[in-house]
Amino acid sequence: MLHRDSSGREEAFRLLLTTYRERVYWLVRRTLVIHDDADDVTQEVFIRIWKALPAFRGESSLFTWIYRIATNEVNRYLKKRRLQVFIPWNDTAERVAHCLADDRFFQGSEAERLLFKAISLLPEKQRLVFSMRYFDELSYEEISRIVGTSEGALKASYHHAMKKIEKFVAQS
Repeated sequence: MLHRDSSGREEAFRLLLTTYRERVYWLVRRTLVIHDDADDVTQEVFIRIWKALPAFRGESSLFTWIYRIATNEVNRYLKKRRLQVFIPWNDTAERVAHCLADDRFFQGSEAERLLFKAISLLPEKQRLVFSMRYFDELSYEEISRIVGTSEGALKASYHHAMKKIEKFVAQS
């Protein structure tokens, strides 16, 4: 159990922030694509971590616990966004391409822009699984603990995501 006193909790939180902020940001960014959205959600993730820190019992690894909070927050954001704004499925790739072109924080090549565009077209679960497996190089076992889905289902999601990305890239 982490320290319950204020200074110990603050020190633990600073360590978590230093250790995991960039990894969490990129997990969120690869799922949401747009920097401002990812930055806002990353901040919300760490607010939730701060609030939940005293209750962390160590039943899972700290990494798994943090990534689960991050994936839950991404899902919460996407659900809220879907309820607020209807964006037709066909317009998604165009919107992402436009946002990436205007994004001063995106410094990737055209190939990376194409990959992000392809990823943005994936269903949420496939997008998340692809990101964790491809970019974060997590094992299916780790992803399973984070998202609460069987390894077999995750392998299938990743396979389908890869096929869709390959098809999109080939057609572009």
